[in-house]
Amino acid sequence: MCHLVCADYPVLQEHVDLHLEESSYFEGRNVHDLELAQDIQNEEVRQRREASRQEREDFQKLQRQYGLDGSGGYKQQSLKNMEKEVARGRMQPSEYHTRKADLMESLAFGIDDWRTRTSGITEVLSHYYRSEAKDIKRVWLSMGVDHCYCSLGDKGWGCGYRNFQMLLSSLQRNSAYQDCLSDLQSIPCIPTIQSLIENSWKEGFDPQGASHFTSRLQGTKAWIGACEIYSLLTSLRLKCQIIDFHQPTGPSETHPRLFEWVLNYYNSDKENSAKVVCTSKPPIYLQHQGHSRTILGIEERKNKTFALLIFDPGCPSQEMQKLLNDVDSNTLRLIRRFAGGLRHKQYQVVAVDGVLTAEEKVARRQASQLFVAQRIP
Repeated sequence: MCHLVCADYPVLQEHVDLHLEESSYFEGRNVHDLELAQDIQNEEVRQRREASRQEREDFQKLQRQYGLDGSGGYKQQSLKNMEKEVARGRMQPSEYHTRKADLMESLAFGIDDWRTRTSGITEVLSHYYRSEAKDIKRVWLSMGVDHCYCSLGDKGWGCGYRNFQMLLSSLQRNSAYQDCLSDLQSIPCIPTIQSLIENSWKEGFDPQGASHFTSRLQGTKAWIGACEIYSLLTSLRLKCQIIDFHQPTGPSETHPRLFEWVLNYYNSDKENSAKVVCTSKPPIYLQHQGHSRTILGIEERKNKTFALLIFDPGCPSQEMQKLLNDVDSNTLRLIRRFAGGLRHKQYQVVAVDGVLTAEEKVARRQASQLFVAQRIP
C-alpha cells in the first residue's frame, strides 16, 4: 500500500499511473517466467521420452543381435531361409521338401544332419607335413577334428555351437573320453546343444550366465561364448579351463603370449622330436569379440615364427573341401593364422585336458558360482 498524501490532482494522477505501469510490468514478467518454466518442463519431458525411446530401441537391437528377440530359433530360421532360397531360384521345390524332411528328422533325433561337416582334413594335413612343407620345422596337430560350417539355420549366430561340434568330433574319437560321452554317441544338432547347456545351468553351473539368458536357449538365436562352453563341458565331467588373454602382449596389438600358451599346450611331451606330432590333445575353443573358432594345431617354422592352424565355422564347406584334394600354401591360407592375423583386443580359450571325478565336478560347479578365468598376463 502506498502512503503518499498529495493535494495536487495532476501529480496524484501521474503517481497512480506509475503504480499501474509498475504493476503491469511485474505481471508481465511473472507471465513470462511462468511460460519459461513451462517450456523448460516440456523440454525435460521431451528429453526423458526421447531417452526412454532410445533405450528401448537399443535394448531391442541388442536382443536382435544376440538372438533374444523372440523371433524363433534354429528350426524357424532354417525353414524361412530355405523358403527364401526357393523364391530366389537357388533351390528347387523338390529339394526344399527333401531338406525340410531331413531337418525334421534331425531335430526329432537331436543329431546333426552332416550337411555342413567336412571330415578327414587333419589326416590329410598330417600326410602333407610329413612329405611336403619344407619351410616347416615342426607341427603339432589334434587328430580327428571335423570342420563344421554354419548352415541356413544358424548363419549369423551359430559359431559357438559349431565350434563345440568340432571339439566334440575329436573327443568322441579319443578313448580317454568315451565314458564321459557315453550319452553323446553322435554329434548333436544345435537345439540339442542348447538343451545340454540349459541342463548344465539346472545343475547349478554359472548362475550368472544362466540369468543373462533367463535360463533359456532353446527356440532362440542366442549367441554363446566361452563360459557356456565351459559349463557344458564341465557338466559332462570333462576337465577344462578358461584362459583369458585380456590384452595384447606384443607389438602392433598382437598376442605372442597366446601363441606361447598354445605351443606349451600341445608340446607337453618334450621328448617327442618328430617333425609331425599327432597328439591326443583335443582342439581348443578360441573366442574373441563377435566370433569364435577352433584351434587344431600349431606350426613352428624354420624362420622361427609360429602359425596357428584354425578351423573357422564361417568358412564354407566347399572351400574347406579343397584341403582334401590339394594341400599347398594357397589352400593352407584357409586355416593358417600368423600373429599379425590375430589382433583383436582380447581372446579367451577353453581347453580340455582330462576327466573329472564326481567330487571334482562338484567343486568346479561350486567355483562357477562366481566365474573367474585365469588371466594372461
